[in-house]
Amino acid sequence: MSSSPKKTSTSSVAPPPTGTLTGYLTDAPLDPAIKQTGQPASRVDGRLKVMGQAKYAGEFNVPDLLYGVVVSSAIAKGKITKLDTADALAVPGVVAVFSHENRPSMPWFDRSYRDDDTPTGSPFRPFYKAEIQFAMQPIALVVADSFELARYGASLVRVEYDAETPDVELSDKWKDELEAPTGKTGYEKPKSRGKAEEALAKAAVRVEAEYLHSAEHHNPMELFTTTAEWLNDGQRLNIYDKTQGVMNSQQYVTKVFGLSTDEARVVSPFVGGGFGSGLRPQYQLFLAVLAALELKRSVRVTLTRQQMFSFGHRPAAIQRIALGADADGTLQGVRHEVLAETSQFENYTEITVNWSGMLYQCDNVQLRHLLGRMDVYSPLDMRAPGAATGLFALESAMDELAVKLQMDPLELRLKNYAERDQNIDKPFSSKELRECYRQGAERFGWAHRKPAPRATQRGTTLTGWGMATGVWDSKQNKAAAKATLTPDGRLRVQSATADIGTGTYTIMSQLAADSLGLPLDAITFQLGDTTLPPAPFEGGSQTAATVGTAVKDVCDAIAKQVLKLAQKVENSPLKGADFEDVTFVNGQIQLLADPTKTVSIATALAQGDGQPIEEKTTALPNLVKQSQYSRHVHSAVFVEVEVDEDYGTVRVMRVVSAIAGGRILNPKTARSQILGAVVWGISMALHEESILDQAHGRFINHSLAEYHVSVNADIPPIDVIFVEENDTIVNPLGAKGLGEIGILGVSAAIANAVYHATGRRVRKLPITLDKVL
Repeated sequence: MSSSPKKTSTSSVAPPPTGTLTGYLTDAPLDPAIKQTGQPASRVDGRLKVMGQAKYAGEFNVPDLLYGVVVSSAIAKGKITKLDTADALAVPGVVAVFSHENRPSMPWFDRSYRDDDTPTGSPFRPFYKAEIQFAMQPIALVVADSFELARYGASLVRVEYDAETPDVELSDKWKDELEAPTGKTGYEKPKSRGKAEEALAKAAVRVEAEYLHSAEHHNPMELFTTTAEWLNDGQRLNIYDKTQGVMNSQQYVTKVFGLSTDEARVVSPFVGGGFGSGLRPQYQLFLAVLAALELKRSVRVTLTRQQMFSFGHRPAAIQRIALGADADGTLQGVRHEVLAETSQFENYTEITVNWSGMLYQCDNVQLRHLLGRMDVYSPLDMRAPGAATGLFALESAMDELAVKLQMDPLELRLKNYAERDQNIDKPFSSKELRECYRQGAERFGWAHRKPAPRATQRGTTLTGWGMATGVWDSKQNKAAAKATLTPDGRLRVQSATADIGTGTYTIMSQLAADSLGLPLDAITFQLGDTTLPPAPFEGGSQTAATVGTAVKDVCDAIAKQVLKLAQKVENSPLKGADFEDVTFVNGQIQLLADPTKTVSIATALAQGDGQPIEEKTTALPNLVKQSQYSRHVHSAVFVEVEVDEDYGTVRVMRVVSAIAGGRILNPKTARSQILGAVVWGISMALHEESILDQAHGRFINHSLAEYHVSVNADIPPIDVIFVEENDTIVNPLGAKGLGEIGILGVSAAIANAVYHATGRRVRKLPITLDKVL
């Protein structure tokens, strides 16, 4: 709901950015209408990034700054028996060393350490006690006048342990039968239906297989950093944090350290990649704030690339799946169970197997999610958590079933197309997956596919084609926004959301521009600051729908006030017009029934004594309406690979990704999202693998030199298709979210293409040459 308008003094309005950005509102003749939303606008923050003017968490240079370096545990399980800091403290310039031995008193209850993305269980508490729960656990923080001194001091901290053998073998956990009791925020326990085992036993054609992948790490380019700025006017901090949600970081800090929200302001205007790793507060935030409060000085803590392998990752998983079908390809039974890792202290559980009960029509489905407790840090959301794992198994198994049926893989999927979400027995708010299949197959040339494996060969090079389906939730949550329109025609809009590279600054500016018919460069959108109206963290593909709705609502509220002022103009042609009767375009308010009748916004604002107009609003999802439907975004992915038969190397040659993502707010940034996600899908399929040392419980390839990711030479032409889809139910904007959907189905499509090329089925990611040979 929108509050009543209130006028503010000009002193409360921030000056516009430098440049010739004023004077838009004139009485010039009306130009043709140009809507910003839906146009391929370039990023409004692009210039700042290119010019090096976009500040990240480690770039806020504050006065009297100290530097903290984390000392990591050398064991994965056990207890610290001695921690000697004397040598470190003897170094000139080392100010303090913090550990469990000298930390301040901390809250006792788990609830004080929970955040908005916390799984059930007992969250990790840095420096809480001498116990070691995972490899590279932070055990001390050395604080010094310079980063170099702090790092040297950290090398001098002597630690002795009573070590135990860590338990990090996932395959052993099948026998434990630990059903996931609950999970992370948003987890829905899988529901079985019908009589799957009976149906599978009677099926004319059946496939049963096991699929595996090890832990996968986020590795954003920006290292996790927190700069805690001590403000000399009292116990008050400006906290510059690498995070996907400033409100979440603030909530965590205030609960743990007993601060008010006024005493802990969190700022994060730019994020150098997150992919889910920034959803939960990471331990450098805790350590920087602790040191700043204790020393009453500003402190910066930056984790190393190796330390970023010590917290959170896509969990390793072992999946067992069985599909049974009639001879004509009609699915009769599905069984899908997963054993996924979690820590000893939290129940991290993703929605992994549920997709197998929704994506295809089948009345007999058995789903189970089992947890394997290991001596590792709790896994963490990673782009398309759960779905990237579960769909690899399901879509690979569907391809195996198609092979056994001697049926085209696309035909099999169309044969079992689900018109209704059987998991919750509700219709879809919209579903243009059939059109994704059609347009994607046509663009790719799927009709020319030779059915038999190894049918296309040139010398020692085998060519294969594969395809798969993707599906992800479409969500809208609560968010607030504030807007201020100044007499010079500038509109400032604010919400405490984030931009992790997705283009949030740009699409919010486009929505705001359209509400008042202003050019894009007349809009200033501000985010990433807890002093702004609250919004949830950026994750789960929810931001466009959630914050975008709030932005549109608050800007519409401003527009309504401008219309009222326009109606006060002498002999106004808009007298008596309702808001629905007009449109705002090119700085004018235009009567829809008679476009010649207009009042300029400049003339309207002159009726307001030259004062800005300010509005605040909170947008809520229409749960009554939305809860009647299953709301999802869908995709179809088609891939061509070449495999060198002598060397076993796999090269992706081209990709077509067809997306049904509702209303596309900006085709340029939307395409960029899908391109990045497809690149990651290729990386997941062919390159990324974390090697966990069983004896020491540590990831041994914890650097970008040894943890391989796709590079430019690995990436082929990627063709992105946005299928037209109109959805008035999913949220007021009709936007479904695109952050996750682009990665889904890619790894399965590549695995299926490798089979088609070679006749060899690889069920463990990544698909390396040793598995192909």
